[in-house]
Amino acid sequence: MSEENITRIVLDDKELILIGTAHVSKQSAEQVKEVIERENPDSVCVELDEQRYQSIMDGNRWRNMDIFNVIKEKKATLLLMNLVISSFQKRIAKQFGIKPGQEMIQGIESAKEVGADLVLADRNIQITFARIWHGIGLWGKLKLLSEIFASIFNKETISEEELEKLKSEDMLDSMLSEFTKSFPRLKVPLIDERDQYLAHKIKEAPGKKIVAVLGAAHVPGIKEEVHKEQNVEAISQLPPKSKAPKIIAWMIPLIILSIIGYTFYANPTAGIQQTISWILWNGSFSALGALIAFGHPLAILTAFFVAPLSSLNPLMAAGWFAGFVQAYMHRPSVADFENLSDDVYTVKGFWSNKVTRILLIVVLTNLGSTLGTIIGGADVVRLFIENL
Repeated sequence: MSEENITRIVLDDKELILIGTAHVSKQSAEQVKEVIERENPDSVCVELDEQRYQSIMDGNRWRNMDIFNVIKEKKATLLLMNLVISSFQKRIAKQFGIKPGQEMIQGIESAKEVGADLVLADRNIQITFARIWHGIGLWGKLKLLSEIFASIFNKETISEEELEKLKSEDMLDSMLSEFTKSFPRLKVPLIDERDQYLAHKIKEAPGKKIVAVLGAAHVPGIKEEVHKEQNVEAISQLPPKSKAPKIIAWMIPLIILSIIGYTFYANPTAGIQQTISWILWNGSFSALGALIAFGHPLAILTAFFVAPLSSLNPLMAAGWFAGFVQAYMHRPSVADFENLSDDVYTVKGFWSNKVTRILLIVVLTNLGSTLGTIIGGADVVRLFIENL
């Protein structure tokens, strides 16, 4: 068997065997099976966290999801991003006749077959996303979301040459590779910190012989990190929440209300104009977001009427209310949850599945409300200056 993509490291009394895989390569899965059977290791480490492991092992996981709780816990955007990434994986996997994450599944199955301990070696994906989100700023967040959503509409097939490139990239990394050019800091939480975390878990795995199944992009970093000490606690923490966004979030509505209030005092007619402008810009853009997501008419109306108020209260979001109304009017069935994994394969599926449509309504309504706040706020200031 070819030793290509296999790295052997002797560390004290342990032998570490790193398999650099492509997450969309049938050959990678075959190599994982062959190496584990031949080496008969004490432990097999896979590049998964508990959440992704459960997703792979529990085919019925969507049945247990409560869409109302997802909205209440403010996880709609995160879930939608995960589903979009899943869609990206599925399109590539279907083109090459393979199962997404097949090499990880093979690692899990082969570990059981040879009686090896299974070690889930990757950092929790929500912590990774949180640390990415924390480090890219407002415009970075908007660009990241736009690029991820754009991938839904990307119907281009991938060439063999591009597949070879994917063999040196983590699936998540490959989606964000262009983005890292604009935001180099993204590489730290996405690759460097996970290299440290993975290296630590591999070193701590029980037994003398360890096989690790990894995305090939992580192998070079892990080769260096296994010889160092890692501060795993530091890179496993959620980033500290800055007070600035909260302060700004409360200052903007206070400024808007103060301007409108003073204008009413000085010129009631101009104050009425400002109020109408604020309502129309906020409500229209928010409703437009719900409309683009093909929301129920009541969800669209909810978006329109709630947005002008929710934009003045940072504890509220128009998308949550529109999402709740949509979920109430078109409650997802068991079939919608069961078909979720397949429906996200296509653009049509994202809009036709009741679950993803609710998520789209929450996210697009909130984006519309944000845009309406910016434009409506600017118009309020314009009318104030004109009527000084």
